[in-house]
Amino acid sequence: MKKINLTITGYLGKMGQQLIKSCKKNKNFKLVSVTENRILNKKKKISGLSPQLNSKNAFRNANVIIDFTEPKCTLEILKIASKLKKRVVIGTTGFSRKDEKLIKKYSKKIPILKAGNMSLGVNLLVYLTEITSRSLGNNFLSKVHEVHHKYKKDHPSGTALMLGKGIAIGKDKKLSKIIGKKYLNKKSFPFGKKINFNSIRKGQVVGEHEVKFSSGKEIVTLNHESFDRALYSEGALTAAKWLINKKPGLYSMRNVLNFK
Repeated sequence: MKKINLTITGYLGKMGQQLIKSCKKNKNFKLVSVTENRILNKKKKISGLSPQLNSKNAFRNANVIIDFTEPKCTLEILKIASKLKKRVVIGTTGFSRKDEKLIKKYSKKIPILKAGNMSLGVNLLVYLTEITSRSLGNNFLSKVHEVHHKYKKDHPSGTALMLGKGIAIGKDKKLSKIIGKKYLNKKSFPFGKKINFNSIRKGQVVGEHEVKFSSGKEIVTLNHESFDRALYSEGALTAAKWLINKKPGLYSMRNVLNFK
């Protein structure tokens, strides 16, 4: 099989560094460029490549671009990628509704796979959350708790919002209509008529997510813990390989894993 030419954006970030490591071990990919918003040292090479700014030149030889950066940067990357007809895997989180609409617009021109979390286990958790929410019905209140490393800026995390959306889908409602309070670094937080979220930022935690459903008489808990950041980079590479033969459109890990 011919190797897939890959560009990694945000190569200096935690996920960028992990993606480079995973790419080296994966025989399906060839790293052809790495980019950042600004280059600190042009002479320092990464896997034999000189770092570049996000540009047509940087993306020209790529079959797929994997992006774990920030919303503003992601939209700039999509603008360039759409002109070059390049596929993009997005692991960036923290998008506004306006951003989401722009991503959907770009997906009409190029194949885009966007996921708040690339882990198989987390995406299974989201699927189970939908089923549980649907099965328990409106007699149960729900809330979402998540823990990430102290450097993570957005809260709730993209994964927490995926879980919230799973609860909403189970109730046949839009998350925007039933999203509740968003707490930060609280030791405990209440159930509410809407879905409340609590985000903890501490240490070097890779990721912990928990969904609770309560009737007042019993509590059902679903949870997932991540111990190695490699599971996200490996998931992103799986997504990139899957995206190669797809037509323009907006896809998710749910499509990759063939969850109904």
